[in-house]
Amino acid sequence: MARQQAADYDQKRELITKEAAKLFASDGFDGASIVDLAAACNTSKSLIYHYYSSKEAILFDVMNAHMKLLLEIIHDLEAADAPPAELFKQLSRELMRRYTGAANSQKVLLYELNNLPKPQQKEIIAIQRQIIDFAEDLLKRSAPDVQPDHGRLRAHVMLFFGMLNWTHNWFKQSGAVSRDDIADMAAEKTLATLV
Repeated sequence: MARQQAADYDQKRELITKEAAKLFASDGFDGASIVDLAAACNTSKSLIYHYYSSKEAILFDVMNAHMKLLLEIIHDLEAADAPPAELFKQLSRELMRRYTGAANSQKVLLYELNNLPKPQQKEIIAIQRQIIDFAEDLLKRSAPDVQPDHGRLRAHVMLFFGMLNWTHNWFKQSGAVSRDDIADMAAEKTLATLV
């Protein structure tokens, strides 16, 4: 007879990935151990392995959960009825909101992707590409009279993500500039490059 899953199985996995995101963000994937993670979760190493087969599986879940939240933004905006430039600004704000609410996961995503096995790297990269492609399409439709070549348009989009992706290094919620202001600055500068 198969072992029944505990009622709090999902909550325990969520706790593990939350603590792992903190640990991987502060110590790096290679610098963090399952023993460290077990201590952070106030549990045993063997219980961690009950929920995850490996440290790489935990890393994947940290990244995948973060990417799925970012992908939800895209799905919501795809259903929205607004001009492309306005949707681009909304995209910028929503990304910034998610980034500031999940700085550890964002940092892990940016620095630890190479520690995943190749098939799982491909899964994360595929989601990243969906988000990048969506932003590129919005940007292109925001200035229909301007026809930059694909390479140049992609460079504008990657510069946009570069502005937002690294805010975990310096942005302070208590600072003089709000996260929405930062998001608007990044969107407006990117949109202005096409005019």
